[in-house]
Amino acid sequence: MSLQHIQEAVGSFTESKGMNSNVNVRIIDLASEVGELSKEVLKGTDYGNKVFSKTEEWNSEVGDVLFSLICLANETNTNLEECLNHVLNKYEKRFKSKGDLGSGR
Repeated sequence: MSLQHIQEAVGSFTESKGMNSNVNVRIIDLASEVGELSKEVLKGTDYGNKVFSKTEEWNSEVGDVLFSLICLANETNTNLEECLNHVLNKYEKRFKSKGDLGSGR
């Protein structure tokens, strides 16, 4: 399924469930979901005491982050496929010129 189809599916779902919201709520929701995913990293590393291992909730939390990002993109009429292609091109150019993907000096 293409990103465009995924965005359309999420858009249809949120509209049918009355879940549309403004960009302010969407960005806060995304930050909250990233926080929950971060908590799973802490759990999956025993708070940094071992190598990461997926937790029982890992896939669900990744899905929540993805859903929130797609909702934010939809709310702002942002085409995620175009965004991803743009960033891949940017990274390709950066790697060719610097030999790595870092944005630092």
